[in-house]
Amino acid sequence: MRKRGYRSRAVAAAAAAALLGIVGTAGCDAVGGNAAAPTSTSRSKPEPPAWNLAPKSIAAVGDSITRAFDACEVLTDCPAVSWATGTDAKVNSLAVRLLGKTGAAERSWNYAKTGAQMADVDDQLAQAATKKPDLVTVLAGANDACQPTVDAMTSVKDFRAQFVDAMTTLRETSPKTQVFVASVPDLKRLWSIGRTSELSKRMWKLGICSSMLADPDDLGTAATSRRDKVQDRVKEYNAVLKDVCEKDERCRFDGGAVYKYRFETPQLSTWDWFHPSTSGQKLLAEMAYRVVTAPKPDELKLPTGSG
Repeated sequence: MRKRGYRSRAVAAAAAAALLGIVGTAGCDAVGGNAAAPTSTSRSKPEPPAWNLAPKSIAAVGDSITRAFDACEVLTDCPAVSWATGTDAKVNSLAVRLLGKTGAAERSWNYAKTGAQMADVDDQLAQAATKKPDLVTVLAGANDACQPTVDAMTSVKDFRAQFVDAMTTLRETSPKTQVFVASVPDLKRLWSIGRTSELSKRMWKLGICSSMLADPDDLGTAATSRRDKVQDRVKEYNAVLKDVCEKDERCRFDGGAVYKYRFETPQLSTWDWFHPSTSGQKLLAEMAYRVVTAPKPDELKLPTGSG
């Protein structure tokens, strides 16, 4: 009994002393005393997950560029030379660079589809997520701008909502998958270098990216304004890709590398003068590899071409 009573008195005394200390401090502060004000301890933000520089599996989503359309034969997909998942040695794809040729064949999947727009990426990422890949590549948006008319282009608002939905779909099934997002290519650059070829202009008359490439020799005010609107929309798409990617701690945007690259005719398909050739696919693979494997991507110096 004595020990219990002693502890009770001791606890009461300590509590009283603590209370007096608090009151005293508050009173001193109230009259301008120099006692230090109590500091609030806030939890520090958790560190973002470390970026895996050597993923062991890859899935690719997007459009005809990632399917390597017209890179081997006319009007045909050629996924073997895809910049993302191809196994052809001439391209040395991102998958081959990261996984080796055997690994690329066994642990990479190409869910891109020729003609796809950003609205289609949601379903593609849903398929990719079932594989739980270490890395997913996204290259989409050119078809959203390449429409029969300027008015038919995907709005920036819809483009953003579609990309956000697609990323949400991925995260619901595969939250730890890293994402590499490539910028939309410079479509006006295609017009400026392709319009010097009679062959390319004949191909474009078939309806390839009419919003930008129709009437390529027309330099009038209306045609110039039309091309500028398409170019501005591509820039806005790239701003969306960058913004949405930055909000995801496991996502890396290419910093506009694909858009900024001053490609020349050797990087374009001789079938349509629009899609990347095998050489163009190799270049895309190189740029993607540099971003994916960079310890600090913000400090990267990517190739910009000679144009």
